[in-house]
Amino acid sequence: MPEKMPSNPYGGGPGVGISLPDYYKPTKYISNNNFYFPGTETLGADEMRVSFVGSTPWPPRIKQAGTAIMVELGNGDNFFFDLGNGSIKNILAMGVPPVMINDIFISHLHVDHYADLPYMIPFTASAGRWDPLRVYGPDGARPDLGTAAMIDNMKKMLGWHFEEFDFMPTGDGYQIDVTEFDHRDEMGVIYDKNGVTVRHWPRSHGKDGASAYRLDWEETGLSFVWTGDGRPDELTIKYSEGVDVFVSEVQSDLGYIASLKYGYPQEIYNYVIDTHHTTHYALGYLFNEIQPRVGLATHIEYEPGTNNEVVAGVRAHYDGLFLFGAPDVQVINVTKDAVWSREAVLPEFGTVSRPTPEQLKKAWFPDGEIPEFLEIDPCKLPREEQQDPYLREIEIDPALYTPPDVMRELVTRLPPTLKIPVGEMLDSQGDE
Repeated sequence: MPEKMPSNPYGGGPGVGISLPDYYKPTKYISNNNFYFPGTETLGADEMRVSFVGSTPWPPRIKQAGTAIMVELGNGDNFFFDLGNGSIKNILAMGVPPVMINDIFISHLHVDHYADLPYMIPFTASAGRWDPLRVYGPDGARPDLGTAAMIDNMKKMLGWHFEEFDFMPTGDGYQIDVTEFDHRDEMGVIYDKNGVTVRHWPRSHGKDGASAYRLDWEETGLSFVWTGDGRPDELTIKYSEGVDVFVSEVQSDLGYIASLKYGYPQEIYNYVIDTHHTTHYALGYLFNEIQPRVGLATHIEYEPGTNNEVVAGVRAHYDGLFLFGAPDVQVINVTKDAVWSREAVLPEFGTVSRPTPEQLKKAWFPDGEIPEFLEIDPCKLPREEQQDPYLREIEIDPALYTPPDVMRELVTRLPPTLKIPVGEMLDSQGDE
């Protein structure tokens, strides 16, 4: 027998692994220990669910959309940290209705962290999100380089789409409430509502850097950190103290392997990592300094051939609970006595979910006052006022292709005002 035998850092026993703590177990609210089936579980009043609805910087893959993290709380609040390319399809497949996609915190303005924002805005506005979209993000060294400027330019880019969609009811859904903060500020509060606060601090990531976020849910004591992109830094260690869920980006320090796989010069690969990102060795160092209840790595080209190297680098420093927030969609349920990870089982042909009565109340009537009718302007620019008449004239008469027994009168105009009977709508969905 060797003179010194390794030991389980948690003092566990047979069949429990050597790096899984005793609190790595299903929360009492989970209905399936192996998979998360959207729409089948109600979050406990003291439970947080963190879902990696996007997990790669580049390249996008069949099983990896651009980086995005959805945080759901048992009080009914939803938060989205970054909104990378392709992430919206996963969010919708997770059963989140468009009306509930709001409060989006952007870490920085590399496009892989917000590319689905312009895609989702007009479609969610026309699908019941009739209130302004709330977006949070850092300013820049110049006014034209901040989040507010990005949003302004994005709205200009969407000019044709916005105006064309004005033939439908969108309410104030095209409006975007931007909370832009000083990118150099440390732990400034940018969200404080319903017992939940979100704070931020700067990280080194080229140009104006990136912003890390910390969410604290006062009632339960649960907390979450998303680092955004960046080099390992002291502020992240300082402001992540006592956090339950710590999520960091990571780029593997495997320049030689990357050059063989992608044909990318090793020196350039290393240059990008060494000036902008956190290696797997640095990730383990951060985990060890912070000691979260669970440390997660995302924003990674997730590959079976190199994952073991990432784990080895992390374990050079850290022996605590470590999980990958990749590929899409990894789901982490958290209470104060349990942490459990699963993969979501998503419908291959996902569709838009109908909001529940509670979701409608939260989205449309956050103050709790529910009117008998919800009145909205059906359209800002009717179709007949903006469409070239010639285009309508070249349409084929529906009578030529619609069977007579299913023929109906075409709806080509909406009434001046739409009155939605809210009570009936809620009752029809099973509201008690």
